[in-house]
Amino acid sequence: MDVLSDAIAAMRTGRPSSSRLRVNSPWCYRFDRYDGAGFHVLLHGTGWLVLDDGEPTYLASGDIVLLPRGTAHVLSDTPRADNSVPFDSRVSDDPLGDTEFLCGKYRLDHTRMHPALAELPDVVHVPARARRHGQLSSAIELLTIELAEARPGREAVITGLLDLLLTYLIRAWLDDNDHDGWPRALRNRYVAAALAALHDKPDAPWRVEDLAAHVGVSRATLARKFTALTGQSPMAYLTWWRMTTAAGLLRTTDRPLAAVARQVGYSSPFAFSHAFKRHFGVTPGRYRAQGDTTRQKEADSVP
Repeated sequence: MDVLSDAIAAMRTGRPSSSRLRVNSPWCYRFDRYDGAGFHVLLHGTGWLVLDDGEPTYLASGDIVLLPRGTAHVLSDTPRADNSVPFDSRVSDDPLGDTEFLCGKYRLDHTRMHPALAELPDVVHVPARARRHGQLSSAIELLTIELAEARPGREAVITGLLDLLLTYLIRAWLDDNDHDGWPRALRNRYVAAALAALHDKPDAPWRVEDLAAHVGVSRATLARKFTALTGQSPMAYLTWWRMTTAAGLLRTTDRPLAAVARQVGYSSPFAFSHAFKRHFGVTPGRYRAQGDTTRQKEADSVP
């Protein structure tokens, strides 16, 4: 099993969206806090990313920024945000503009954020001059082409490319920060194998000694390495992953509670409900109902 793919899929709650815009100076757009993640690609020109609290980030042509927590910010042609106006995807495009950027966002449920993704900073900046991630550049190039042309299947292609872009951006951060924590855990032979086993079979009656035997290391060594790199014990992580998987099933399927419980390793709905409420603060039924209400509100808000 692929832990990163599982981590992204567990948070996904809807389709991503994007828009491409060409502007001429002066320009200064405010992006409100978003319940998901946002990104910007500066295709041509230069600009600045300005957070409400923090140093402005200079953006050169080809730079990419990911805001994994949907943090409020300003995108501007100067490091000041005094004259910002709310960004609207329907802002008129200036064909003579000297700056062109691609903006997008992903609908994500941060209550199900994987601890590996929780280590991401508020801004992930991937400068073009330092970029060594060829697939990321290719995805941006393809996305730029698709946004400029109205061809059959355009929406399906754009959605797929946006998903690729998110994965490649997170990969880039993991590759560039592999000295400690979760980036290192995903590269450690034994910890990575243990994580893959827990993701592959969350319903199995795992014990630390069983997991250690499965990956070919002693119980003490696995427990020590796993805890040091992930910040929690193997069994604590298993419980977290079971609850996160169950939350996704409750929000995206109509499977009976007993079936969900079995799929995540609980022999009875009662035991599962008790563990779920302890983790999320609400019963599984209430959690599912809250998701139905949220989806209805989102559907009603679509013009």
